[in-house]
Amino acid sequence: MSSPDSGTVDELSTGEEGFRIRHAELALGYGGAGDPDDPDQVQAMQMVLHLPKADPPPRSALLAAAAASAVALCLDERVGPDGPWAPRYLAWKRSRIRKVARRARGAQWLAAGDVDGVTVEIGGAQARAFVPSAVGEVDARIKKLQIGGTDLEHDEPGPPEPDLPVLWVNSALRMTLGKSAAQVGHASMLLAAALGPEDAYRWSQREFHCAVREADPAQWRACTERVARGSAVAVRDAGFTEIAPGSLTVIAVPPESW
Repeated sequence: MSSPDSGTVDELSTGEEGFRIRHAELALGYGGAGDPDDPDQVQAMQMVLHLPKADPPPRSALLAAAAASAVALCLDERVGPDGPWAPRYLAWKRSRIRKVARRARGAQWLAAGDVDGVTVEIGGAQARAFVPSAVGEVDARIKKLQIGGTDLEHDEPGPPEPDLPVLWVNSALRMTLGKSAAQVGHASMLLAAALGPEDAYRWSQREFHCAVREADPAQWRACTERVARGSAVAVRDAGFTEIAPGSLTVIAVPPESW
């Protein structure tokens, strides 16, 4: 469930018409601007994965929550025209897109909930995407959280619900949990941008819930064929961390009913 974070927006940014305005901005694409000379001014979206020490959630559910939180923030009323988050969101969206996934538990997770962002829960797993900022200006409550060092076992959650988008992760790349979280966040954004506004709005009414699954070689080939036909979207990594530049990391496939 998305958290009811504080903030006010103009009436024009609310409702279905406001959603269409925000979707149109997302559909314009992102990037285009080079990195600033000062590395502290590089723009990034921070994400935090809730990883309790006892009974951690399944990996697939946590990645689905991460993906949903990223796109939910990008289409939140507060990033719309005159919204309080608009300047930070647009500065990031119009730069080279970066996401940084961290982990938190206990008091750290509770503190993260007080920083501007959107939390989504799927299947008992929780993730929070934060309003983007320059990396040198990340809130201290988030900056201190660990980026690497903790992973989750790969699970087998079974067939996804037929009316949910599926984000297929390229299992051959053996990405860490944090890297995978950033990549499925990219994929959910690309999928929402590629959808028509009506389908995207319908997805928003389900709080952007989706399924994340690992693709074996045969499934990955089928997914890449769908990308070639224009019925799916793929994330091609810039190669900043872990994997080679240009690698296809995640392919987002909408439900057949869309």
